[in-house]
Amino acid sequence: MGERQLKKQTSEIIKDWLKAPYDEETRSEVKELIQDHKDQVEEAFGSTIAFGTGGMREKMGVGPARINKYTIRQATYAVVKHILKHPKDMWKKGVVICHDCRVHSREFAIETARVFAGSNIPVHITKDLRPTPFCSFAIRHLGAIGGVNITASHNPKEYNGYKVYWNDGGQVVTPHDTAIIDEIKNIKDLSKIPLSDENSPLIKIIDESVEKAYLEAIYDEALFKHENEAEGKEIKICYSPLHGAGITMIPDALRLWGFENITLVKSQEKPDGNFPTTKTPNPETESGRAEGIKTLKESKGDLLLISDPDSDRLSVSMQKDDNIHTFSGNELGIIFLHYLATQKNLTNWASITTIVSTPLCKKMSEALGGKCFEVLTGFKYIAENIEKWKQDGPNFIFGFEESLGYLSSKNVRDKDAVLASCQIAEIALFLRKQNKTLLDYLFDIYKEFGIYREGGASIEFAEKSLLSSAIEPIMKNPPKELLGKKVVRIDNYESKISTDLTSSKTMPITLPTSKVLTLHLEDGSRYIFRPSGTEPKIKIYAALHKDSDGTDMSTQIASLDAEVSKNLDTLKKEFFKA
Repeated sequence: MGERQLKKQTSEIIKDWLKAPYDEETRSEVKELIQDHKDQVEEAFGSTIAFGTGGMREKMGVGPARINKYTIRQATYAVVKHILKHPKDMWKKGVVICHDCRVHSREFAIETARVFAGSNIPVHITKDLRPTPFCSFAIRHLGAIGGVNITASHNPKEYNGYKVYWNDGGQVVTPHDTAIIDEIKNIKDLSKIPLSDENSPLIKIIDESVEKAYLEAIYDEALFKHENEAEGKEIKICYSPLHGAGITMIPDALRLWGFENITLVKSQEKPDGNFPTTKTPNPETESGRAEGIKTLKESKGDLLLISDPDSDRLSVSMQKDDNIHTFSGNELGIIFLHYLATQKNLTNWASITTIVSTPLCKKMSEALGGKCFEVLTGFKYIAENIEKWKQDGPNFIFGFEESLGYLSSKNVRDKDAVLASCQIAEIALFLRKQNKTLLDYLFDIYKEFGIYREGGASIEFAEKSLLSSAIEPIMKNPPKELLGKKVVRIDNYESKISTDLTSSKTMPITLPTSKVLTLHLEDGSRYIFRPSGTEPKIKIYAALHKDSDGTDMSTQIASLDAEVSKNLDTLKKEFFKA
């Protein structure tokens, strides 16, 4: 489509947004955008918002390419149409709606509820913001056919999002995701979307008994209840919800387990979608952790727990002798897994992780008597496997992804920072009784299984549409040599073929199609290239390992981390001129 044609189409769309069914406030915002922000008009009206396989996430504002009450209504009506194709017995108990702290999140949640109720589908909505895992739990607990969570996770304040869940409590996967995408394409006239009144009897606030049931289900996951209750106060915990939903449940959950010695990060305690204390509400970043680290030092605490705004991800830092260590998602993942695998009395068990997470998960699982299954990036794929295993599969013990997402409960099918907060406190207490810390535990694991270190790099682009062409060259012509070493295996998840270059043999990849390329080198290292699904970035993941040589563990780790960082910088320059 040429530039002139695109702009003509954009002009026609703008004309539509300046009349009914769009309300006066929206029309005024459109006029203001045209008059005062001409550079943003094409971005807001020149395309439609992408409804991906789990929902949508984008900047808020007017226009079909932005998150607003009209694009929310359109997406919801697509979900409605898909639901109504199922027998009424499946959807008569309705849907669950949850939301985070973001600007307009409650408004969007109400709009979502009005669309469901407008088609006579009962709605269970939280009375205010709640953690993402609670949405997943409530769907299962109430027997709902699915649910919607209004959240943009840890994106900047300008963003919001819309996540769709099915009746297992996991985010929608095939065939539901593709069916909803097909439905949304067929919705042309927004004025035809049925809407109920906000006070419709079909819209009900979720009873506090459901929240109590969730906390009790989490408490059942404790392995040492008596010890936690008797000695939990010895662990001095600092906690920050990063202005988000975690404040509504994580402190209560910790206290229920016996961990009452909690200091809140006061500057981030109050829910606020403007996130006034950090540029980005992501606990993976230094700016996201800065206020928490300050409180940890001032209070002389043992642990700093930070949940992201929708409280599905958890960052953990510890303090010992005035030194601070922040654990990566991979480090925490193997700590959780080793603890659960050695302290739970399970047979025929299996863990689940993503293809970009640490290879140590697989090595350790098999060494400790279990199995490890790898899935594509996205926690919905972990949830999908848990559901498949209900009947005659292995016992699910733990699932995690390197971006701070963890789950060990079958009652929830999404990342759960509420449960993870309690479990990491229990592990810290368990180790304290042995005069050890979480870092000591990590070192012990490395001594036993080898030192596995990972890292990631991102190349940012002006818009998502540029990602495909930027990554295409390496996808089509992957190198046979990388960083001075031979590539021995190539896993192309787009063609779904794994090629062993030493024997020229190929094997099919059974995971869903995805634009991901993995290169395995002769020294056992691994490099992965993939476009982000939520941001205009191409991501590179590096994984290196070596056996411990018995010298100072911190020095060995620092050396391997430096190599990871150097290699990532080299790859950015070589393939993306970054």
